[in-house]
Amino acid sequence: MMKKIMLLGSGELGREFVIAAKRLGQYVIAVDSYNDAPAQQVSDEREVIDMLDGRALDALVARHRPDVIVPEIEAIRTERFYDYEKQGIQVVPSARAANFTMNRKAIRDLAAGELGFRTARYRYAASSGELQAAVSEIGLPCVVKPLMSSSGKGQSTIKTLEDIERAWSYSQSGRRGDIAEVIVEAFVPFHTEITLLTVTQKNGPTLFCPPIGHRQERGDYQESWQPCRISEEHLHEAREIAGKVTRSLTGAGIWGVEFFLASDGLYFSEISPRPHDTGMVTLAGTQNLSEFELHARAVLGLPIPEIQLLRVGASAVVLAGSEGKNPGYTGLEDALREAGTDIRIFGKPTTRPYRRMAVTLAYDMPGCDVDALKAKAVANAGKVGVTSE
Repeated sequence: MMKKIMLLGSGELGREFVIAAKRLGQYVIAVDSYNDAPAQQVSDEREVIDMLDGRALDALVARHRPDVIVPEIEAIRTERFYDYEKQGIQVVPSARAANFTMNRKAIRDLAAGELGFRTARYRYAASSGELQAAVSEIGLPCVVKPLMSSSGKGQSTIKTLEDIERAWSYSQSGRRGDIAEVIVEAFVPFHTEITLLTVTQKNGPTLFCPPIGHRQERGDYQESWQPCRISEEHLHEAREIAGKVTRSLTGAGIWGVEFFLASDGLYFSEISPRPHDTGMVTLAGTQNLSEFELHARAVLGLPIPEIQLLRVGASAVVLAGSEGKNPGYTGLEDALREAGTDIRIFGKPTTRPYRRMAVTLAYDMPGCDVDALKAKAVANAGKVGVTSE
C-alpha cells in the first residue's frame, strides 16, 4: 500500500513525519522554499518552489501526481487544495481544514462564532489606523498576531499606546503570505497553556493524547512537558471542544488544539492541522506512538488501537544566537551525560537569532518530579552551543 506523499513545508516537524512515513514504506517528496530543508534530507525526492505561487504549485502537483498532500506550513495557496481533492488527491486532514486553520480569522470565526467556544475577546485590523481603533476597543494589554504566521513570527504584546506602531510594523515583517490583516486579542490572565493532541481517523474513533503543558517566549514554544496536570473537569471540556472543532473541519490526521487555562476556566486558543511543535516532547517516548507516528498512521488509514502514556517527558529548545550558515554544535557530551536524556538536531542549513535548531529531551517514569524533569531539559539545552560561519 505504498503511497506517494507530497509534503508541503519541510521543517523539523516535517522531518520527523517523513521518518515515520518511511518506516511504514511510503514514498515522500519534500517541498520547501529553500534547498536542503530538514525534511528534504530524509525524503525520496525534493522540490524547491514558492508555495504561495498557485501556478507553480499546480504544476508541481500535475508533474508528480501524488496520492496524498500533507501541508506542514501556513504559507501555501491552500485554496488550490479544493481542486486537488476534486482530482482524487487526499489532502491532510482535508482542504476545508487546511483553509480554515491556516488563517486565524477563519478559524476564530468558526470557533467563537459558529461553534460558540469561549475565546479571548478579539477584533481584526487591516492597517495601522484600524489597529489603533481595535486596541482602543479591546483595551490594554492585548496581543497582536498576523492572520498567517507561525512560531511566533510577527506576534507581539501591546502594553502601552506607544507600542502600537511598532506592533503593526512587526506584524507585517513577520507575516507569512500576502495577507496584511491582523487579529487583536484581549490578554487572558492564564496560569497554564496546554496542547491537546487530537487524532482523527478514517475508520476509527477520535483519540486524545495526554495533555501537554508548554511555555512560550516571543510567541514561540520554549519548553513542553507531558503529561500536564489539569483537572478531570477541564480535561473533559478540552476533549469535547477538540472533538467538535475537528469534526467540523473534517479529515484524518493529528491536530494540535491549544487552550489557555485561567482562574475562570478554559479558553480555546488555536488549532493546527498537523503535528505540533510542543508535541516534540513525544519523541522522549512518553507515548506508545509519537505524534509523528500517529499522524502517519492516521494519514494512511492504518489502525490506531489506543494511545498509552508510558512515561513522563520534557523538552526544551536550542536556539541560534546569530545569523550564519553551516551550523555546528558544541556541548553534546555534557547534554547527554545524564541518564534519561536525548537530543534531536534538526539539520537546518542556516542560523539566525532565536531560530530553533534542536530540542533536548528528558524522561522518567510516572510519578517522578515533573518540575525537576523540566529543569533537566532546560539545563541540557543551555549546555548546547550553536556555531556558524
